[in-house]
Amino acid sequence: MADLLITSPANPRLKTLIALRRRRVREETGTTLVEGHEELALALASGVRPQTLFVCPELFSPAGHAGRQEIGRQADLVEHARQLGAEVVRLSRSAFEKVAYREGPDGLLAIVPGVGRALSTLDTGPDGLVLVAQRVEKPGNLGAMLRTADAAGVNTVVAADPVTDWGNPNVVRASKGTVFAVPVAAATTAETVAWLTAYHVRLVVTTPEADLLYTDADLTGRVAVAVGAEKHGADDALLDAAAYRVRIPMHGKANSLNVAASAAVVLFEALRQRTAASTPTRGGQEHP
Repeated sequence: MADLLITSPANPRLKTLIALRRRRVREETGTTLVEGHEELALALASGVRPQTLFVCPELFSPAGHAGRQEIGRQADLVEHARQLGAEVVRLSRSAFEKVAYREGPDGLLAIVPGVGRALSTLDTGPDGLVLVAQRVEKPGNLGAMLRTADAAGVNTVVAADPVTDWGNPNVVRASKGTVFAVPVAAATTAETVAWLTAYHVRLVVTTPEADLLYTDADLTGRVAVAVGAEKHGADDALLDAAAYRVRIPMHGKANSLNVAASAAVVLFEALRQRTAASTPTRGGQEHP
């Protein structure tokens, strides 16, 4: 059967796509959007089964040898999605540009199941590393933290008292699709603290007011690194639950880093400590 072709930007199906930019619609339908080859490829590799894939071959890639290779990869991705059961709908350039939510679209946009799991279903593992993002408002910051979490080997990322949802298309875009690769959940701060306590996870909260440097805190074993909202930081409920309050030294005029940068600094220190702890010395002894 030939793929459905939509040429008119006024087609009713395109209005459904545009509606998914709204959180209420995403929550009602249990779906979200993924746009772009890289993001969609990572989503499929993580086990996501797209419902519908909208394609515009005109936008796939520029001419030339490298362009032909990229077109081949995009065509392979379309076929992969089709084999997973996705309906494939071809759009004209004007129709695709009507529904695309990123600049310079590459001709791939999919409707996929919603993102996120219940916190109660997640396990930290014996030496799990968790990231808690409390009341972070900007989707770009959440997405950037997900990319860092993926790179640093984080087991779970929890949005505590979330302002935006994990399925926000801008979170998906900023995360480069890693929102589908790292287990994510959303819960209240109280639920998050109770979950961490139940799994004996030590909570480390970043705050400019702390005396302890982040490099002096023990970040091995079961640890949750927590960062707070862009403007006000972590609230008292999170700070009171902390095993450690840590600060990142600042040598300029600003008193703190961007929230995504703060998370990256502390998570990679945790990775450094864990790597050092598991690396044998020359004599065969392990570092303490």
